[in-house]
Amino acid sequence: MDAQLAIDVCHTMVWTGLMIAAPILVAGIAVGLVIALLQALTQIQEQTIATVLKIVAMVLVAAYAMPWMTEIMLERSIDIFHTIPRVIPYD
Repeated sequence: MDAQLAIDVCHTMVWTGLMIAAPILVAGIAVGLVIALLQALTQIQEQTIATVLKIVAMVLVAAYAMPWMTEIMLERSIDIFHTIPRVIPYD
């Protein structure tokens, strides 16, 4: 395996991980920001409210985006399996 191929494979894996995790993380950040703003306005400083709502939002987004995430992971896995013959020579 040459260095450029290893770099390309690692780059693809990291980028795929970021793409898959991004919707869930953005949902958690958005809900956390809204809850923090509401808590600041109402002066209710209960941490379990924010935590539970963030978890619920992240689980809902994960459930909704699961088909898309599975499709992306399958495409990347197939791409990796197709690069194996180029990496391991058959001598």
